[in-house]
Amino acid sequence: MHILMVEDDLDLGRALLHALESEELSCKWVRRAADAPQTFFGETIDCVLLDLGLPDESGFALLKQWRRAAGNVPIIIMTARTALEDRLTGLNEGADDFLVKPFAVVELIARIRAVVRRSVQQASEIWKFGDLEIEPRRHVVRVRATVTALSPREFALLLELARGAGGVLPKGVLAQKLEPLGDPLDFTALEVHVSNLRRKIGAEKIRTVRGVGYMLVV
Repeated sequence: MHILMVEDDLDLGRALLHALESEELSCKWVRRAADAPQTFFGETIDCVLLDLGLPDESGFALLKQWRRAAGNVPIIIMTARTALEDRLTGLNEGADDFLVKPFAVVELIARIRAVVRRSVQQASEIWKFGDLEIEPRRHVVRVRATVTALSPREFALLLELARGAGGVLPKGVLAQKLEPLGDPLDFTALEVHVSNLRRKIGAEKIRTVRGVGYMLVV
């Protein structure tokens, strides 16, 4: 899972970056609105952590801009503002959750997992797609109730396909999602991982859309 954090406080930003990485969540951290992406199109972001008190622009302005561009990436507002009006404004403008500083990091992690889970229309920690079950937090996969061993790369690939289940994920998007902080994965390597994953969970569960990419069949 790849997080975008827009937070100007150095101490808090560093602490959250370390906490996210310890939970195996990759994170891009920016401190100004101007350094954040204008839209989520072409981005590999699974969740946004947004501070309202940025030095160059209000976080509300970023939120409105993203939602006007039809971005549906889950957004959690982090702020020291406690007024009910601010919470209502954030939620009405399209935020998915609102966390008042100071907060416990474990609560933030739980809220990230919850909004991402809702975004893929899963009600619990166990994602179900027919006879395929995925537990993202525990890195467990079951096929017909039997645990299936996957490599870390295969598990990450399956998770990305599951987030977009029923839709086609272009090869370029998948390649970048598997290396969100570096150069995209080579297409040949991606094809090898897809082949190995099919062999382990069932070839019929992953469909190739020729010339485009792959989809998890639901």
